[in-house]
This record gives sequence, structure tokens and C-alpha cells, in this order.
Amino acid sequence: MVVGGGFAGTTLVRELERRLPEGWQLVLISEESYTTFNPMLPEVVGAAVFPEHVIAPLRAMLTRTRFIMGRLTCVDRAHKRLSCTTLTGELHLTYEHLVLAFGLRAHIDILPGMAEHGLPLKLVGDAMHIRNKVLQRMASIELCPGGGPARREHGHIVVVGGGFSGVEVAGALADFMHDARRYYPGIRDGELAITLLHDGDRLLPELPAPLGLAAARSLRKRGVVVRLGAKAAQVSDREVVLADGQRLAARTVICTVGTRANPVVAQLGLPLMRGRIQTLPDCAVDAARDLWALGDCAAVPNADQGGMSPPTAQFAVAQAKQLAHNLVAHVQGQATRPFAYRSKGMMATTGLHKGVAELFGLHLSGLPAWLLWRAYYLSRMPTFGRKLRIWVEWTWSLFFPTDITHLRFTRTHEVDSTPR
Repeated sequence: MVVGGGFAGTTLVRELERRLPEGWQLVLISEESYTTFNPMLPEVVGAAVFPEHVIAPLRAMLTRTRFIMGRLTCVDRAHKRLSCTTLTGELHLTYEHLVLAFGLRAHIDILPGMAEHGLPLKLVGDAMHIRNKVLQRMASIELCPGGGPARREHGHIVVVGGGFSGVEVAGALADFMHDARRYYPGIRDGELAITLLHDGDRLLPELPAPLGLAAARSLRKRGVVVRLGAKAAQVSDREVVLADGQRLAARTVICTVGTRANPVVAQLGLPLMRGRIQTLPDCAVDAARDLWALGDCAAVPNADQGGMSPPTAQFAVAQAKQLAHNLVAHVQGQATRPFAYRSKGMMATTGLHKGVAELFGLHLSGLPAWLLWRAYYLSRMPTFGRKLRIWVEWTWSLFFPTDITHLRFTRTHEVDSTPR
């Protein structure tokens, strides 16, 4: 049983489909029927791709694996049974080995008021909601009379967090709002603004310092106000209060910081390290070796570089391939191997044609880094058809105006309700 349909879970079952001996059954349980390429969500926010281009249907990726769309609710390790909620009710299953690959959830109440007024960026629905909200704010500016502070409140977007997601969504929104403004003639100069708040001394702390500085320069050239050493303390519907007492008037706050564990982790009473399941070097949770964990939800020791593996897609894929080997070895009575992986590098975009990257120790910025970012994630798409569709959409966006469709998914019985 593998729980979670992200990079880690899908890579694991696809590897096991090729390696697992006859007589074993594979089951994948996921709350969604698709896997989401989360690093591409800022591309959805900025309308560089359609939302369906950053997801892939799980059933189309599997051959001998049984797929169950459901939410894991309870695990009985003593009897090797689990329960999950499905479309038709509660389902009870037995297992021989259980692998937890369900990632981390957004911790939207990390700050006072964030849960009520902040916009997380964790799911495809989040990305579409942010894009719609930005378009609503731009329309609201034109409807506000005069040139008062209300117009600037509607036009000001605050992004909390200077990691990969924060930097990428700030850059994507800067391009999106710049291109979309031509369709809103009532918006005046100075009424659109993006502020990126980061409580550290440089952006992208996971990357070498020069690349963090290059990312900040790139964003500032795009008009993003980058505030380092600035920590958000409270969020309301009209402002963000910083730890030093400063107040930023803004109607839209995007939260890219804060994660929490799946509730099942607490039910199992598993050892945690900063909210992630602490595992043995071979991804087993303990010596019983019937419960395993990998991906973002797991703190897996890295025998190659020491310390714990970072929660990135690159390491999730590498862990999945190693765990597939370990599971097959274990069921055949052989010794497992510790996870060991050397990072190939990391990268982030800062807007159209701009990015920063570290590849095998080589530092890149600007257009080469942006092209490398796109090439890598295009290569991770599961089918040729999906790769081609995304390549065509990316190419189209280079020559044609940004799509500013506000897609509401209004149903018939909602037609007469208040516009959202």
C-alpha cells in the first residue's frame, strides 16, 4: 500500500511495477485522481500554462497497480489494517507493507489572521483562486472612485516567504499584472504593487548566496519590492502588520510558508523532526520494516552528503527509486541499502525569461537558468502528449497576450448569487 500520489508515491509504484515479484499486489491510495507538479503552480498563477497542464491523471500512469481515490483516516499497525474514506464510504484494507508518501499540508494559521485572510499556494485550486483574486482586485481598482488609498489597497499584493514558491509566484505575478494592465485602462501608474516579505537576510536560502542576491535583483527590476529581514506578524482583510510594528495596506496576501503533518501521523504516534516523519537510513520508520516513509513528509538521512534530505521533488524521486530497490530486497530476504544521493542542483524562476540555478556547482542566472528550469520540468511530465501540449502552450505565450479569463465555474443554481 502506497499512500500519496505526488512525485514520491507515483515514482515508487511505477518502479515497483517493474521490479516487484509475481504474487504481490500494488495499491496506490490518493485523495486526488491526479498528481500535481507543484513547482509549476506559479506558472498557473501567472497564466503561463493552463491548470490541467500541471497535473497528470494517476490511472493513466499505472499498469498493474490498483488505484483507490480516498483519504487515509486510520492505521492499525498491530493487525496491519487501514481505513480510508472513499466516494462510497469507509473502506477497510489489509497490507503487508505500508508506505507513507502523502507530503505535507499547508499550515495556513501560522500567523494570526492568515487562515481567514491569507491565500495559500499548495494545490491547483489555490493557484486558480489566486489568479482570480488578482483579476478581481484589478477590476476593483477601476470601480473605486478618485485616487484614494482604497485603490492602492486593492492593487497591493503581499507575498509572505522568500523561498522557492514565494520568489516564483512574485515573479510570475509581476509579469502577469504588467501584461494584464492593458485590459484595465482605468488603472493608473503606481496603483499596482507587489511586496515580497522574507525574514532572512537573503532570498532562496537553499541556494548559494550569489544566486539569492541575483534573484532579488531580478525581482526588483520587475518592480517587486523585496523586503529582507521583514517578518509578518499579523494579517487582516486590509493590511499586514510586521513584527516591528509597520503596517502594509494590502487586500491580497499570499502565504508560501508554513507546513504541517498529515493528521494520520499524530494518530500513529510516529517520531517527528520539524514536522516530518523521522526514518531510518533505508526509509523504514522503525526496525519492524513494515512501515516506510519518503518524500516531503519524511526526514530521510542522506548517506552521501550527511544531514537530512530536503523536501524537494528531486530528492523525492531519488528516494522513491531507492525505496523500490529496498522493498524488493526486503521481501526477498536481502539487506536494504541506506539512501544516498548527491543533488544535481536547484533552480527557481523570477519571471518570464529570468531565473537562477545551480547545476553541478555551476551558477546560472537570467535566460539560461529559466530555460534550464523549463526543460527540467518538461522532462518530468509523464507522457509525450502532455510534454507536447505544455511546450506548445509555453511557446504560444511568448508571442501572444496573457490570458486574463476569470474562470468561476459557476453552476446553474448559483447564477443569481452575489458575484465572487
